[in-house]
Amino acid sequence: MENPTSLSVGVSVNIQRSDGRVHSAIVSGVKEGSCVTVEWFERGETKGKEIELKQIFALNEWLLEEPRKEEIKPNPQPSHKPASSKKARPSSGIPRAKRAPSPLSQNNPSIEQEPAPVRTPSVKNRGNGASAQTGSRVQQLKAPAARSRHSLASPVQASQAGDAKKAKDGVGSRRRSHCVKEVERLRKNREERRAKQAEQLQQRMEDFDPTNPNWEFHKMIKDYISSIDIRQLSIADLVLEQRISVCVRKRPLNRKELGRREVDVLTVADKDRLLVHEPKLKVDLTKYLENHQFRFDYAFDEKSSNQLVYRFTAQPLVHTIFERGMATCFAYGQTGSGKTHTMGGHFTSTKEQDATDGIYAMAASDVFRLLEEPKNRSKDLVVSASFFEIYGGKVFDLLNDKAKLRVLEDGKQQVRVVGLSEESVTSVQDVLQCIQCGNQIRTSGTTSANQNSSRSHAVFQILLRKRTNRKLHGKFSLIDLAGNERGADTSSADRQTRMEGAEINKSLLALKECIRALGRKGAYLPFRASKLTQVLRDSFVGDRSRTCMIAMVSPGQGSCEHSLNTLRYADRVKELEAGAGGGGGGGGAAAAPPSGGQALQLPPVFSSHASAHGGSGNLEQDDLRMLHESLGQEAAAAADVLNFHEVVSHVVEAQEQLVEDHRSFLQGNRDLWSRAEVLLKQADSPDCNVEEYARSLDEILQRQEEECAAMREKVLSLRKLLKDEEAASQHIRHLPVL
Repeated sequence: MENPTSLSVGVSVNIQRSDGRVHSAIVSGVKEGSCVTVEWFERGETKGKEIELKQIFALNEWLLEEPRKEEIKPNPQPSHKPASSKKARPSSGIPRAKRAPSPLSQNNPSIEQEPAPVRTPSVKNRGNGASAQTGSRVQQLKAPAARSRHSLASPVQASQAGDAKKAKDGVGSRRRSHCVKEVERLRKNREERRAKQAEQLQQRMEDFDPTNPNWEFHKMIKDYISSIDIRQLSIADLVLEQRISVCVRKRPLNRKELGRREVDVLTVADKDRLLVHEPKLKVDLTKYLENHQFRFDYAFDEKSSNQLVYRFTAQPLVHTIFERGMATCFAYGQTGSGKTHTMGGHFTSTKEQDATDGIYAMAASDVFRLLEEPKNRSKDLVVSASFFEIYGGKVFDLLNDKAKLRVLEDGKQQVRVVGLSEESVTSVQDVLQCIQCGNQIRTSGTTSANQNSSRSHAVFQILLRKRTNRKLHGKFSLIDLAGNERGADTSSADRQTRMEGAEINKSLLALKECIRALGRKGAYLPFRASKLTQVLRDSFVGDRSRTCMIAMVSPGQGSCEHSLNTLRYADRVKELEAGAGGGGGGGGAAAAPPSGGQALQLPPVFSSHASAHGGSGNLEQDDLRMLHESLGQEAAAAADVLNFHEVVSHVVEAQEQLVEDHRSFLQGNRDLWSRAEVLLKQADSPDCNVEEYARSLDEILQRQEEECAAMREKVLSLRKLLKDEEAASQHIRHLPVL
């Protein structure tokens, strides 16, 4: 009969596994009348299972035995010992059932094992004689044992029995104490594991946002950032002295990006390192990240102020112009990435620009501060400023009501901007006034990235000249470049926007090659490929020229491709300069351009005019060809892009020349009509010579007819170029990746 106290929590029992192995385990729970749960430790893990009671009792027969009372052995007295007790045990022929030793008793030999009681085997199948004989022997064994126990009932025996019971209870408590500790440990591990699982589940529920379609990317980026060490640039870091410096600045997410629930895919991991987490999809639509790493001279995060950016970018260049050098600082990037904010200052709530914290104003403040130092005061220098924009291959003066300017090159290969106005400035306030005046009339437009995009390159120059002879001492050019538009903003737009994008793209390609040539001694300088590099030619030539580029990137998921192209463009600029060892000046004048194949020529009606007005002829085409050779694209794609850029350049040049010819045509017609009016008055006089009148009038009409025919031919040539531009744009999917 089962004893409820024999099977309890903490008792060690033998169990049999499904593979036949038998080993010990600890009871962790008992369900009355059905089963028990056991646990054991195997290969560094805690395991458990439920086992039915009949299986437990089959392997642990000692659990079915009734607890027997302790046999108290008194002091040896011969008279109290039964004479037949020693002979009764071997003669009985009844085997003794042994209890399975517990793990505790095996590990602790000092604990005495309790002997199992004698069990009477079944005599069901035996004969009557054997049954009677066995019953007689059992009765003989029981009789002396009963008399012995009865005869030992005395106070001494009771005391010894109590001591034996206490000893037994002590052994059991020690065994149970060890088992209970093991059970407590298992329970604690189980609770910790469940708490950790609940915490992970709670974290997943917090990251999960059914209203945000990009929550998975957000979680992946968050997990990736948590595994890296981040160190931001601070004002206490050292400023490096370099001839070419390339930096990157990340702006914060704007309202539109937050409204679209876009993910921030940019991470400034270090003071010179930026990570791009590009979201991608596998073939089975599984989302994953492709992490790109870029390293520059400095990396500014979204919390960096304009003052911090200025300290590491433009401020080290201010000293250059006092040492008869040329300094240039570019802000480059996608439309809406923060170029105008960095260069010109932040915009207020009324969408007006506060120019006091822009790089323009801070550079001017340092110029006036250094001008008052004793070593510079003796140089007798004066400060002036100019502000112009380059839009669609044309130059306009922003300080003279957007007057159109001409860029010419003399016989000494010196580029002059004819008609550019310079305003004398004596304080920072004068500089801010010039900047505000120019920003108000600067050309802007709408693109797919920004509703109010700057579609022109704005060039603000601070010039130091000698007071006596107005000779140039130094020049600091601060350029806010137009957005690097391409793709949908160029190839699929109307002609005006398409040509704007082509000119911007071409000028940025030329700018990259000119900056790279600055870091290579004796390299050819393809400055004629665009108006931007042409007017900045003196900034790329000479040992005292220094340049800084600030690449602006947008953090939104929708701008990831544009940001990657911006970073790759800036990376290529710095990569070649570092490999060249930062050697001497860019010998643009001494080196020769590479020879190329047959290029698309400007129509003859415009070629003679271009040569007469200082046009560069085939040199510009050679420079443009060199740019496309550096792209490394496929031959067919490169040829299509080159043809498109050449056609656009010819359209721009032909348009400029036609406008000038039209102006000359009107002036010539005024002169002819003035002569015709004088001739008419002579015809009204009484002594008019009819033959002379007819001859003079025919001469006037013939000359006007010739001029009209020439103008018509130029108009037809321009219209043909426009058709060529339309056809060339159909052969390209997008402009070269910058």
